[in-house]
Amino acid sequence: MTILLTGGTGFIGSHTASVLVEAGHNVVLLDNFSNSSPDVADRLARITGERVVLVKGDVRDTPLVRDCLEQYACTSVIHFAGLKAVGESASRPLDYYASNVQGTISLVQAMNMTAVRSLVFSSSATVYGVSQYLPYDEKHPTAAINPYGRTKLHVEEMLKDLCDSDPSWRIACLRYFNPVGAHPSGLIGEDPQGIPNNLMPFIAKVASGVLPEVNVFGTDYETPDGTGIRDYIHVMDLAEGHLAAVAYLERNAGWQAINLGTGRGYSVLEVLRAFERTCMRTLPWVAASRRPGDVPTSYANASKAAELLGWRAHRDLDDMCASTWRWQCNVAGKAT
Repeated sequence: MTILLTGGTGFIGSHTASVLVEAGHNVVLLDNFSNSSPDVADRLARITGERVVLVKGDVRDTPLVRDCLEQYACTSVIHFAGLKAVGESASRPLDYYASNVQGTISLVQAMNMTAVRSLVFSSSATVYGVSQYLPYDEKHPTAAINPYGRTKLHVEEMLKDLCDSDPSWRIACLRYFNPVGAHPSGLIGEDPQGIPNNLMPFIAKVASGVLPEVNVFGTDYETPDGTGIRDYIHVMDLAEGHLAAVAYLERNAGWQAINLGTGRGYSVLEVLRAFERTCMRTLPWVAASRRPGDVPTSYANASKAAELLGWRAHRDLDDMCASTWRWQCNVAGKAT
């Protein structure tokens, strides 16, 4: 099978590419490199022993996407391309709607032109909003409270309408919780341009001396230590979930929303302490104001993924911290 990965050189896309190649699939990466590097293709070749196809371009360029699907005879798409920072989405909502919603419309139009009907969509647990109960399962009401989450929810609803209108479509919307960690080789990982928006790469840059201290956004939540609680999932577990979703769509038509998480939440300070154990140093942190759009607690019920995909997360928080630190030391930065 040949699979097009939009946003394929990004954090989750690159790890998924490694898993797909090692499972015997052909991979085509499409990326505009707005938050990644073409060097990822070289690193993937070192990991897998195979050179993947890399196309520079924006998913909103419908003719380009169509040509990629046709030229490489793609039979399936995994759609990662898009903007993803909750806080930033509140100050740049139009950019988020243009990238995430318009980008998906462009992709689906290109797929429609080429009769490619299998799509795994990179969605988010932010579609749920503030919890009415925990853990979140897929039956939990959706009520996103920030522009980023609303873009994901709009896309999910659009894709469901598409499946309802045409039974030949096969679409899985994977609702991620909080991906962290890196490939065990230390050759690929999360290395955002500029100041990281996500906790784990921020901690890693503090640990390596690139940044002075960790900003803890909100210390007055109704949680045991006052900091927000999230379901952190190792990116390799997440990548394996995409492999399982592609296989599921080979056998099943229609639309599904599926959580990918561990089912356990960790607070910001718990993650910080775990990383301190990994890098064997005390890391400075400061309390900062809550970020708009953040919820106090979020963790998954992932039983549907186990039932439909035969998938479960296996790696723990120590694995997440250790692989992140290995990546930070080897490639993303220099530890002292």
